[in-house]
Amino acid sequence: MIIASAQNLHYSVGGRSILNGLNWEIHERARIGLVGANGAGKSTLLRLLAGFETPTAGLITTRRGLRIAYLSQHIVGDQRNPMQTVMAARPDLAELEAQIQACETQLGEPAIANDLKRMNQVLEQHSRLLNQFEELGGSMLANDARGYLQQFGFDANDLNLPTSALSGGQRKMIGLASCLMQRPDLLLLDEPETHLDLNRREFLEATIREFSGAVVIVAHDRYLLDETITSVVHLEDGKTSLWLGNYSTYAVNRQLALQRQQQDFVAQQKEINRLEEAIKRFQLWASMVPNERHIKQARVKQMQIDKLDKVEKPVLERRKVGLSLRSEQRGGQKIIDLRDVSMSFGDDLVLLGIEQTIWRGERVGIIGQNGSGKSVLGKLMHGQYEPSDGMVWVGPSIEIGYFAQGVETLDHNQTPIDVVRLTRSMYEGQAVAFLGGFLFSYNQCRQTIGSLSGGERARLQLALLMLAKPNCLILDEPTNHLDIDSVEVLEDALERYDGTVIVISHDRYFLDRVVDRVWAVADGSLSAHLGGYSAWREASKAPPPPVIEPVVVKAKAKAKK
Repeated sequence: MIIASAQNLHYSVGGRSILNGLNWEIHERARIGLVGANGAGKSTLLRLLAGFETPTAGLITTRRGLRIAYLSQHIVGDQRNPMQTVMAARPDLAELEAQIQACETQLGEPAIANDLKRMNQVLEQHSRLLNQFEELGGSMLANDARGYLQQFGFDANDLNLPTSALSGGQRKMIGLASCLMQRPDLLLLDEPETHLDLNRREFLEATIREFSGAVVIVAHDRYLLDETITSVVHLEDGKTSLWLGNYSTYAVNRQLALQRQQQDFVAQQKEINRLEEAIKRFQLWASMVPNERHIKQARVKQMQIDKLDKVEKPVLERRKVGLSLRSEQRGGQKIIDLRDVSMSFGDDLVLLGIEQTIWRGERVGIIGQNGSGKSVLGKLMHGQYEPSDGMVWVGPSIEIGYFAQGVETLDHNQTPIDVVRLTRSMYEGQAVAFLGGFLFSYNQCRQTIGSLSGGERARLQLALLMLAKPNCLILDEPTNHLDIDSVEVLEDALERYDGTVIVISHDRYFLDRVVDRVWAVADGSLSAHLGGYSAWREASKAPPPPVIEPVVVKAKAKAKK
């Protein structure tokens, strides 16, 4: 059953066409991944469906009574606490409650109390409003809000804080709870995985799977898409195409379809060229010796060309980031040695007694919950922090390139041209050409870094790493603001990179492809595991080894892990 549809939808901003005659249908209980390049209009399309934007032309229709909840890509905190924020997602109940209180106030007025007819009317209205309030879950509003928040990992202390004081991941979960409180039939999620750690991403997957309505997701997390969706809608050039299956199935099938389209295009162009050559011959013969038959043959060939169902030339590869990472010098065998490293901030102990060594050429992935100390560990290895105890030894010939999650290594008052020329001496035209390889327009090259988007700043940091040519990379959440195409370029570049890679990430698909060892940080300690994310996940789910009782000793001994 169709619950929402778009017919011949157009949307333009400042003369730039974003959606161009788009048609789309959303069915009941659909699980759709909306994909496309940055700037293709994915967020715009969600906002149009949610009613926050108005199309330039075309029509959006929804089933009568359809409830739509929209989770924005960016959620800004305010002075309300989580409970107040989530409960505010039901303004219909707040309005009903105000009407009920107004009826109760009227019943206490002498004019109503002395007029039996008017009193009965108010009592009937009060009863009707109470029933409506109960049917919509009004009496359970506070309990439901608290239940969602507790389920999403909020403790009593968090519930009393203003949302502006909470982390981006916590605000994202509050936004999701607010959406679910609306009891929607259609859930629109715009990059719901941003700022979420591994545990919360798995919880997000479970929430989407258990949701009874339809879901449309815009996400850069390919693992999340593979686990939750059953179809992909690809948005390109203002129009959509539908692909059945999860993201991995779509990626393979779309590439095969593009290759088939290329073959059909080449074959059709050959046929058109053959017909055009025939037309030229007949026209030449007719000019030499007037002959109606030659003229008629030329017309027939032209009609054959006109009647062909033209195959569009496929774009086999869109313009992508021109990233190529390599080191300027080889470096020693031992890269970094963590010797009984502990780190605390005041009374807050973050890391305790870490002992690990990183060798040349290793690919290490650091994982853990938000606040577990992953970024602190990265900054200790980079030299931004001095450990409270222990020592961080870095090889004498090791040059570390650092990708900052919060882009704090970039001066927001400078322009991309400035920072590129500071990293490596070059003319301004060379800097502009270099930045063009990272998809920066000339105007963007001359803007301040503070005015750039998150994705643009991430690409700029990658560009600077490419210029610096370090032999060890420490990357803190490098995929957070990159689209899938750019993430795949980064993965390819890291696979070819001849140095050492240390990456802090929640992107499970990225971790599986890039790393060969996982460091799991939890409760101040660190455990190392061979393999990528999936290998670590499988090992962490495995039951503990059986306890072996020595023959002589009768009491049970604990097995050593």
